[in-house]
Amino acid sequence: MRVLLTSAGLETEEIQDFLMKLMNMDMTLVKALFIPTAAVDADAIAVLPKCMNDLLKCGIQNQNIKVYDLHKGMDIAELQQYDMVYLCGGKTQYLLQRMNETGFNNTLMEYIHSDGVVVGVSAGSIIFANNIPGNLGLIDTKLDVHCAEGEMRGKVAYPLKDNMRLTNTCALAIRNFPYDLEIIGE
Repeated sequence: MRVLLTSAGLETEEIQDFLMKLMNMDMTLVKALFIPTAAVDADAIAVLPKCMNDLLKCGIQNQNIKVYDLHKGMDIAELQQYDMVYLCGGKTQYLLQRMNETGFNNTLMEYIHSDGVVVGVSAGSIIFANNIPGNLGLIDTKLDVHCAEGEMRGKVAYPLKDNMRLTNTCALAIRNFPYDLEIIGE
């Protein structure tokens, strides 16, 4: 399990470096699935180029990035052709609804449990927490993003507290849940 939940994506060099170590491969060879589905309003759409740039600045080649808008499901064999899934921000409820309607929710969780790498940004992070009904249930806590003050850097004890807060310059790294959780950045 290799999941990185963020408010603002790969906002800092520290978070970028952490992702590159998590990938543990030549970044120019990484195949990424880029999911902009949550970006349904003007503000979220305006951030999509920054999200795409997150992948490019880590060395992922443009031709190795597939944009996938969840108009249909994807089976696990197809999803496992990608080394990473990047879930953009926007409307959390809409993203979760599309995932649940297409069955991508189950495929994504199988991918995660098969050691696939997932990066969530804002709404793409919240879908894993218990903020709203029908969530993916990865972490049993409410997750707040874009906070002025967030969790302290370092290992996170389990069970998780009722509410975790992420700033735009930190991330929650989840490996081997529930035993290896860590706040990266500040």
